[in-house]
Amino acid sequence: LSPPSMCVWMIDTFGSEEQRRRFCPSLCSMEKFASYCLTEPGSGSDAASLLTSAQRKGDTYVLNGSKAFISGGGDTDVYVVMCRTGGPGPKGISCLVLEKGMPGLSFGKKEKKVGWNSQPTRAVIFEDCVVPVGNRLGAEGQGFSIAMQGLNGGRINIASCSLGAAHASVLLAQEHLTVRKQFGEPLASNQYLQFRLAEMATRLVAARLMVRNAARALQDGREDAAVLCSMAKLFATDECFGICNQALQMHGGYGYLKDYAVQQFVRDIRVHQILEGTNEVMRMIVARNLLQG
Repeated sequence: LSPPSMCVWMIDTFGSEEQRRRFCPSLCSMEKFASYCLTEPGSGSDAASLLTSAQRKGDTYVLNGSKAFISGGGDTDVYVVMCRTGGPGPKGISCLVLEKGMPGLSFGKKEKKVGWNSQPTRAVIFEDCVVPVGNRLGAEGQGFSIAMQGLNGGRINIASCSLGAAHASVLLAQEHLTVRKQFGEPLASNQYLQFRLAEMATRLVAARLMVRNAARALQDGREDAAVLCSMAKLFATDECFGICNQALQMHGGYGYLKDYAVQQFVRDIRVHQILEGTNEVMRMIVARNLLQG
């Protein structure tokens, strides 16, 4: 539920009173869901180069372009879209809120993914889609700032999802080592596997503390919140994927069977190192913060 929670936060924080009344109650109650539309076929990590355009015509915008890899695309009710209303670069980007059913709004085929199969992912396509100016969040040119601030919370959400998968994988590994026997003894009696399990649990606790620290900084509005969110997302998603992968290894051949849950955690959280800013971008953010001092 990372994209819907990001979207409702953005509307609540940057929207007008009328926009908040119109969108937030049904999104908060989860009667309706929202999709976050930033990534395009040609702009992923370089989000400021997005090409989807919104031309102002009186009291409307005419939207043209497409978004890629949109979680919930086609099944959600509200679309928070970053689009270009001005010149090149981040200052030319604005944020519009669209509703499913608007003329000119359509969707691509459902993507076939390695994991995250309970959530549909599609392209979102705009063809002369007319959007009222009253659906713009914030001022013209404020969209990129809104998008980046929304991603801080999204990075905490994705890191938290990784924590859950890693925690479950540690429990599955613990159970398997106790039950499975090799060479006449339970795997749990093997000191090498004991040490690996201890390392997995330790890395999980460290990741959890980093995520909580970043969440607290974001909640308190601290100046270092953005870099702490990037650190937490980088560390937690890398470490937790490693934990899940090690748990699968401990299961041996059984871990590769779909009858065993551990393989699903490995498939589902691999994408967390890509979503909400790749972990390479997280390293760039942290390094830039350190070097700018």
